[in-house]
Amino acid sequence: MTTKRLSLLPAVLFGLFLAIALTGCSSGAAKLGTEKNPVVMSFVPSGDTQEIVTGGDAIAKMITAKTGLIVKTHMGTDFAAVREAMGAGKAHMGWLNTFNYVLAREKYGVDVGLVVIRYGQTTYKGQILVGAKSGVKTLSDLKGKTVCWVDPNSTSGYIIPRMMLKANGMDPEKDFKRTVEAGSHNNVVIAVYKGDCDAGATFTDARGTIEKDYPDVKSKVVVLATTPDIPNDNVAFAKDFPKDLRDKITKALLEIAAGDEGKAALKTAYQIAGLETCEDSFYDGFRVQLGKAGMKIEELVK
Repeated sequence: MTTKRLSLLPAVLFGLFLAIALTGCSSGAAKLGTEKNPVVMSFVPSGDTQEIVTGGDAIAKMITAKTGLIVKTHMGTDFAAVREAMGAGKAHMGWLNTFNYVLAREKYGVDVGLVVIRYGQTTYKGQILVGAKSGVKTLSDLKGKTVCWVDPNSTSGYIIPRMMLKANGMDPEKDFKRTVEAGSHNNVVIAVYKGDCDAGATFTDARGTIEKDYPDVKSKVVVLATTPDIPNDNVAFAKDFPKDLRDKITKALLEIAAGDEGKAALKTAYQIAGLETCEDSFYDGFRVQLGKAGMKIEELVK
């Protein structure tokens, strides 16, 4: 009897049960900015990794406090990893250096929201450092020396200094005894300080980032040359990141940068003094520099 009654269950009622079951299985991801689906904010490992993590976590907590959005931090293994994470949908926003931002914009439609301020400026310079006792006095003296670079995707620690060397008649591929990818600006300075490298390229003035541990760094490591102006690094958002959430986070970050706690966190992470709203056109001059050096962005992102 029971079996017979179940077999007569109206088709409509069965359809309703099926719809409910399917809805429960295919309801999709949780709302962005919640515990189950946090906003992922990625950082480039350009300096002391632990300090970047500490500063980044503090920034994320302050964003959450101001917006109610849950923000999770992510440390990229290298510069390119952050760019690719944003393109693959694994990171919603990132603190990108200039070169990687330009590539991420071209390849994935990533868009700048805020530019970093240091020393009252939204631009900076790269520098080539040498040991004070290395005997290197001019760029041509670097021939036959061991040179440290940050990372092939570092704007001031690789791209621009190499362009400057080429403009001065040197071939970075052939003229050095050895080249070393140190991984971060801090590591480059330390390598030159310890004599592991005769010279190295960093942002200006990366020596200050290790001065606490090496108080005499500015006397033992000196600046040989500086590059032309480079647009500062930035806070950028993935192509399809919701505008309402972007506006909330941008507003929160500007407020954070204006407060003492926020200033401390930004300084810890990347020696940042402030933030300013920015549009993509701010980086057009840098694109022109790359073009003049024979570097075609559309080819670099293939």
